Amino acid sequence: MISMEIERKFLVTSEDFKNQSEKKEKIVQAYLNSHAERTVRIRTKGEKAYITVKGKSSENGLSRFEWETEIPVEEAKDLLKIAEPDPIEKVRYLVKIGSHIFEVDEFHGSNEGLIVAEVELNREEEEFEKPEWLGEEVTGDKKYYNSLLSKNPYSQWKNSK
Repeated sequence: MISMEIERKFLVTSEDFKNQSEKKEKIVQAYLNSHAERTVRIRTKGEKAYITVKGKSSENGLSRFEWETEIPVEEAKDLLKIAEPDPIEKVRYLVKIGSHIFEVDEFHGSNEGLIVAEVELNREEEEFEKPEWLGEEVTGDKKYYNSLLSKNPYSQWKNSK
């Protein structure tokens, strides 16, 4: 099913979110296609696996088309073998703040040290409660897209900001 994904993305200023987390899962993902117009992602998340196709982001970076379906884990592992180099490794923490769930990704591997929080919204102008550990908004900043972090990892640009 194709849906419209609306989300805002923020840097995280402390690890306080870990104490508020309801759940955490290890994620490994890589891209079969990371073209700016569309990405095709393979992801293992806990004991499940998915293939996801995302369209081009809106001009403000808040929304884009997304299609995702679950696939067998063994098939995902096979597809990861032919994916573009440098898969993304991260632990995702789910943190409920008010009526929203923040997905906080603590990156590992070549993106070690980067922590990003995303909140999905029902509409672009929707209000939401901001926790104290939420830092600078990076919605629409393409260098924080996972598909670009796999090509230009945080470890290569974090000191040149």
